[in-house]
Amino acid sequence: MIGSNIEKAINEQINAELFSAYIYKAMSAYFASENLMGMSRWMDIQSQEEMSHAMKFYDYLVERGGRVKLTALEEPPFEWDSPLSVFEAAYEHEQYITSRINHLTDLAISEKDHATNIMLQWFVSEQVEEEANAEEIVNKLKMIAESRHGLYMVDRELGSREAD
Repeated sequence: MIGSNIEKAINEQINAELFSAYIYKAMSAYFASENLMGMSRWMDIQSQEEMSHAMKFYDYLVERGGRVKLTALEEPPFEWDSPLSVFEAAYEHEQYITSRINHLTDLAISEKDHATNIMLQWFVSEQVEEEANAEEIVNKLKMIAESRHGLYMVDRELGSREAD
């Protein structure tokens, strides 16, 4: 049986991962409205990935005998100033999720919940990749500045992303 502090924290993380999927879907819709279909596809895949992260936590909690409690999601942003501002927001969001994962890991260690600590190591590694991917795109968009040709090339590149 999982401890109540860990159960509560994992339920909060499930909500955070579901919100991640929700915000990336909103970003996808924004890009589609701007006719940047490659970036829209990239965000759709990111949304699916975040949903799978939520389900990993969900399944883990059930497996450990905990009770999943889903709560309301806040409304995600609707407008951004530019593709760069979208990816900067995505990068900031990933940094926020990293801080949540680190807090969960610290909690698992303090509660001597070794199974949860081991499970969380996958997420610790995953967040390194998530932040690096978002930062790379931010840097590319900064590099191209206002170049429409550059934007076209980045959009095309991001559209080639395959789902895992």
